[in-house]
Amino acid sequence: METNQMIDLSRLENIVLPPPLWEQIKAHCKRKLAGDYLPGETKVKRAYGLLGGKVHGDSAVIEKIFFFKKNARMTEPLKSYMDGVMERYAVASKTPLSQRGWITDPDELRLCYDLCDREGLAVIGTYHMHIVPWDHDPLRDTPTKLDMVLAKNSNLYCFIVSLVDPSQPIIRAFYEGIKENEVPILFE
Repeated sequence: METNQMIDLSRLENIVLPPPLWEQIKAHCKRKLAGDYLPGETKVKRAYGLLGGKVHGDSAVIEKIFFFKKNARMTEPLKSYMDGVMERYAVASKTPLSQRGWITDPDELRLCYDLCDREGLAVIGTYHMHIVPWDHDPLRDTPTKLDMVLAKNSNLYCFIVSLVDPSQPIIRAFYEGIKENEVPILFE
């Protein structure tokens, strides 16, 4: 079985996201945006998750979505690290810097990777949502410089879910969060 370290995801020409899984992502994002939290879930109106799947030649097929529940953003030493990254790379927005920069709980992330390994899935990428429009990016469907910095050397796709208009969610995939490295998502 190939591990993520053996698969060069940068060569993908498309990513297949079956409509039922896209519906799960949208439901997760809308639930979090509405402030409807599950037991044990960090009360933040942002959704974060991981996409696992299989690579077939130059295509990846997403087979499973993992929804992250815990934000370790306020746990040291992660807090100090993210505070520095936010100060250096984040663009000012309506949301204060101290409330931005989700960090997935390391134990939760490890569990997702272990489940992918057991099910023979590769981790294809992670997703997060953007909800606040910016003058220079009104749809917020592309990665920010911060997204690119955080995804650097990950060999993963940064899936951006725009909920600027919750009635018309958008999802796009960018290798290592680089705008010029977008890969089309096919809904099949």
